[in-house]
Amino acid sequence: MTHLAPPPSDPVVAPPARRPGSIRRTSTILMFWPDGLGTDLHLKGRARDLLTPECGTPAVVRTSNLHAVTGPARDIRRIEADPVPEGLQRLVGCRAGANLRSAIAQELPDEVAEGTPLYLLLDDLAGSTLISGFAYLRWADHVPMIKNRVANAPRRIMRDICSGFRDGASSLLSDGSISGLRQNTARPGTLDDPADPFSWHELDDHPEIAMRRARRIDVWADDGELGIDAMFRDSCWDPDGAEVVVHEYQITGVADRSTGELLAVEALPRVLPYAECPGAAPNASWMAGTDLRSMRTEVLQRLRATDCCTHLNDGLRSLAEVPVLAATLPD
Repeated sequence: MTHLAPPPSDPVVAPPARRPGSIRRTSTILMFWPDGLGTDLHLKGRARDLLTPECGTPAVVRTSNLHAVTGPARDIRRIEADPVPEGLQRLVGCRAGANLRSAIAQELPDEVAEGTPLYLLLDDLAGSTLISGFAYLRWADHVPMIKNRVANAPRRIMRDICSGFRDGASSLLSDGSISGLRQNTARPGTLDDPADPFSWHELDDHPEIAMRRARRIDVWADDGELGIDAMFRDSCWDPDGAEVVVHEYQITGVADRSTGELLAVEALPRVLPYAECPGAAPNASWMAGTDLRSMRTEVLQRLRATDCCTHLNDGLRSLAEVPVLAATLPD
């Protein structure tokens, strides 16, 4: 049996200092259940684009807020946004899975084409509804119903759907179902930088049982190229109030400013659940040569099955908006 290093447990302590002449997009989606386990999931999203000039005060370029409510089948029951795009209400009734992204493209084509902060939040509804239940697993000793649900849940065959669930992985039993091995987590520093009030948008207070998906994308120009530094984090809060991270990636890259071609990209796994999960990280380099604007589709075509990690893919897909962000930078 191949010996594997333990899964990574090195979350970023604080965001990097904002570069003069850069733009930063930050987003968060807070997932919570106001009426308790088994009731509708609420997803509250915020996103902001902040320009840091070479000199002077940072300026907010765009903001978006989103509030969606989904039922047990991940179906959208209510959705609100600010600003409100035409066609938003046609998403009501859609299931927040992969097909939701097709519905967003059909009903909100301008948001997709313009790579708006709202589009990033909408695109994250699929992944957020899928992983939200992890927050309750951390409270299993305090909410007896959780243990009953886990014990009675049907076994799902997960073999070879991603790097972490490759055949023979420590995360799986011999039949391909999840082994019950405790997922690796880590305790992070604060998401924002207390010394820099502009480091992130306003962060919402969270209920005791809640999960948060957070993103940061920094873009800057350098001699005809674009520098990229991005992060992706899924976290929740334990009964003692401490935040714990279950998924975190840092992604750095370089792109051609005039053509939008991604010249190089590297993914650093900082926190992942299982020892096999980081095996997908080197495959991020396969995306070099891609037109950034097509990243959302190309990532799904090139990184599949055991070559991929769902969270790596999500982090890479968000780079599609780098050209939109770069367009706000001075020449």
